[in-house]
Parts: sequence; structure tokens; C-alpha cells
Amino acid sequence: MHSPKRVLFLDLVLSVFRLNGLLISEGDAMTEKLGLTHARWKVIGAIALSSSGLTVPGIARVLGQSRQAVQRITDVMVDDGLLAYVPNPKHKRSLLVTLTEQGIDTYNMLREVQDPWAIENTEDIPIEELETALRLVRRLIKKFN
Repeated sequence: MHSPKRVLFLDLVLSVFRLNGLLISEGDAMTEKLGLTHARWKVIGAIALSSSGLTVPGIARVLGQSRQAVQRITDVMVDDGLLAYVPNPKHKRSLLVTLTEQGIDTYNMLREVQDPWAIENTEDIPIEELETALRLVRRLIKKFN
């Protein structure tokens, strides 16, 4: 016999997988006109929302991805002029990744698309439900991290 909590948790896991796939599709559709992909969207967002700057391993931790995958994408984005590697005062060998002027412009254009999308897709969801969902997701991330 399966416990109700186990069944609910596994249903949650499958639903999160499905949501992830849908968000990737939405991200690609939203960023396509800007010449970006969902992967670049995530990296730009992580850097833009960081208060103290991020290293490649730091971006990887925030996004739950491998350092190698993030390194590949940041290298390409540096070559494309969206990001720059700058000295890290806290660690000589681990550079910080920052947005260039072009990267800031791209982030601002992303916000022009992303903000209405976020508002439209949460219109009918009470803020309390979003806060509860966020707490649960963060709690699970902490547990598996």
C-alpha cells in the first residue's frame, strides 16, 4: 500500500518536471526575438538579480546546473558581448561574471517581455498561494542541495 504523502510527493515531482518543460518552451518563445534562448535568459537573470556578483560556480548553484554547462554558456555570451569576466576581490582565480552594457540592454528588453508575461500568468493566483509554493520549492531545494 502506498502512503498518501508518497503519492502526493511523486505527483508533485512529475508536475514540477512538466512545469520545467513548459517554462523552457515559454522562455524560448519569449526570448527568441531577442536572439536568446531560455538558457541565456536564466544566466542573464541570475546575474542581474545577484546583489554581490556571481562566479560561474555561483551561477551553476543558483540554476541547479553543472559548472561545466554554465561555463560553456557564459563563454559564448562573453564572446557575444553580453557578459564580461572581471576580477573577483574575494578570490583571485574565480572571476566574477557581469553584464556588459549590451547585456544590461538585453536584460532590460527581457524585462519588457517578461514582466507582462509574469503578471498575465499569475492574475488568477492569490499572492498567498505563490508565497506558499515558493516556500515549498525552496525547502525542497535546500533538502536536496
